[in-house]
Amino acid sequence: MINDLDILSIRRQCKILGISRSGLYYIPHAISETDQRVMRIIDEQYTKTPFYGVERMAKWLKRKGESIGHNKVRRLIREMGLEAIYPKPQLSCSSSEHKIYPYLLRNLKIEKPNQVWATDITYIRLSKGFAYLVAIMDWYSRYVMSWKLSNTLNVEFCIAALKDALSIGKPDIFNSDQGSQFTSHEFTGVLKNAGVQISMDGRGRVFDNIFIERLWRTVKYEEVYIHDYEGMLDAKSGLGNYFKFYNTQRIHQSLQYSTPEEIHYAKGL
Repeated sequence: MINDLDILSIRRQCKILGISRSGLYYIPHAISETDQRVMRIIDEQYTKTPFYGVERMAKWLKRKGESIGHNKVRRLIREMGLEAIYPKPQLSCSSSEHKIYPYLLRNLKIEKPNQVWATDITYIRLSKGFAYLVAIMDWYSRYVMSWKLSNTLNVEFCIAALKDALSIGKPDIFNSDQGSQFTSHEFTGVLKNAGVQISMDGRGRVFDNIFIERLWRTVKYEEVYIHDYEGMLDAKSGLGNYFKFYNTQRIHQSLQYSTPEEIHYAKGL
């Protein structure tokens, strides 16, 4: 990182590197080896069974030889930003001051690119510590419009991803869960200023956003779990290469064995 006395401002340097200013100054707290091991188990099991709540996850951990209490399991799940389908712990709560928008996609026929975009955040494990990944996907083509990585669950990296996506297109409807990042006035304000309709999943209905949930499973099984990211820069490089592959080379059965890029931009069809 260039220091403050150089020509480029810190804000500009962070933008070029694709990280938030809060991520730059963030000092991670120490994570014990035990917690790291348990969080890896939770992450992999949650990816397989996202309907596991705290009690089921605690029982599963015990079967894996990790006898820890419900309160600690709840704390780790909260720190990872995970949400069970049911029962759903209050992990990614919207603020009481934030407006909750209705779910607009029920029985809606998705017929074209940029009709509906969706977003979500997932936990990404590192060799020592962890990060959070946000992505914005087009529902029709499965094309990943943008993504960002952050050390913290703040709204800044979500807004940065949204602005990047809006720089190359605009959806009719934008769907998210009711997490505080997406219900915040800052985030919804960007959408309203762009003239985009806002849709939000119902409480406890993770499958309202099913396509991005499938994206997370694909990213983790095909990229994250087969690599051991040393840190943020390593993760950013690996995920950058993967999302380029995902958009331009990975064929999808649901897309009649075309790539997301081919469907989104109607290339070669």
